[in-house]
This record gives sequence, structure tokens and C-alpha cells, in this order.
Amino acid sequence: MRVGVYIDGFNLYYGGRGLCGKGTPGWRWLDVRALATRLVTAHSVWTGATIERVVYCTAVISGADNPVGNREQDAYLRALQRSHTADRVELGNYVHRVARAPLATPDRNGRPLLAHPGGPLMIKDGTGQDDPAAVFMVSTARREEKGSDVNVAAHLLLDILEQRIDAAVMISNDSDLKFPVQTARDRVPVGTVNPSRSHTAGKLRGSPADGVGNHWWYQLTAADFQACQLPDPVAGVQKPPPW
Repeated sequence: MRVGVYIDGFNLYYGGRGLCGKGTPGWRWLDVRALATRLVTAHSVWTGATIERVVYCTAVISGADNPVGNREQDAYLRALQRSHTADRVELGNYVHRVARAPLATPDRNGRPLLAHPGGPLMIKDGTGQDDPAAVFMVSTARREEKGSDVNVAAHLLLDILEQRIDAAVMISNDSDLKFPVQTARDRVPVGTVNPSRSHTAGKLRGSPADGVGNHWWYQLTAADFQACQLPDPVAGVQKPPPW
């Protein structure tokens, strides 16, 4: 059984950071092929499964905005490609823009609570009266990674359409992938892997019997990251010192 593995790199990275700790060494130099083998072996009942294809989708961090992150990411992507740990590295892009939105704070569930005037800071309306219902608007610089979810979906469905794989593993907790993952489940068995400590997105859940059946779900742990590290160096590429 030929297995294709489709990874949203930033979803995986931020999931790992939440599970392992941002400044903690020993998890970022991740061998994604070894991770895929570990997951399929431990959590699927697929017979004769081998990792046929690993597609890693990400975007290049801006060297102008984050030179350290850019250098570290560049080393990791070179390591994946030169060691053939990933068969394909597909790059999206960053979009830089100014966003204007209401000022808010999170509630206990992370949902926004709009900030209103009060105490020493009040807003007056056109008649000079206090307006406690006024909303503060702020402008912020936004850097958004674009394209990874689309690239994951495109490679997943193209590989199924072209009959390159017999089963798939999708590593992401992005609910925008609902349609391509459901479509894939109609055609091949799919393992859906949540790389974060958050609950698996409801739109990515389902039944093992959906479509062709034999699907499975798994949520990564810190131990999964720590157990699947690349050698240092690998294919002539050294691991960044903080990693």
C-alpha cells in the first residue's frame, strides 16, 4: 500500500511549539518521513503500508522582517530536500498588509470581547455626551502565510487522481481542508493528524467507515516530535544551534 503524506508546515510548526515549548530544543529538526512512518505503523491497520511520497507545504519567512527565522527555516528546508526526507517542498507566500479592526481582548474561550470606553478613557459623541458604546478601531501590520492549505489540498487530490497513492496521511488541523479531505476519504483510506494541543477541528472529524473506510485520526504529542529528529548534520546541512 503506497501512502502519500501531506503536511501544512506552519500548522505543524506552531502545533509543535505549543506541545514542546517555543524555546525548547530537540523538536524542530523534524524528520517528517520518520514521523509519518511512526504514525502509520502505530495508528493505522493498513496492510503492507510504505511511505511513497511526502509533500511539505510552507512559505518562506521574510528575511527583512525576521532574518533569524529566515536563516533557520532555510537550513531546515535544505535539510529536507537534500536528505530526500521530503519528496516535494511546495512554497506559498507571505502577504504583508495593514488591517483595521475593532480593539478586543479574548474571553475564556478565546473569542473576542470588544473594548469600550470606560473609567478615565471616555469618548464623546457629536453632541458632547459620553458614548460608552463606542468602539475603538486600530490599525495593525499583518503578515499572513498564504497558500499552504491550497497546496496541501491540491497535491492530495492530484496524487489520488493520478493513482500515485493507495492511502493518504494529512497533517494539519486547518478546518479549511474539510472538502478535500472528505473527497479523499471517498477514494482512499485517510489518516488525519492534528499536530496541536487543540481539539481536532470538527470539520475534519468523521467516521472510520466514511467513503471507502479504514480511516483513522490521531493527535500528536511532544514525544512524537522528539522521537523523530534528523541527524545533525544531515546531507551536509547543520541544525541551527538553538534547535
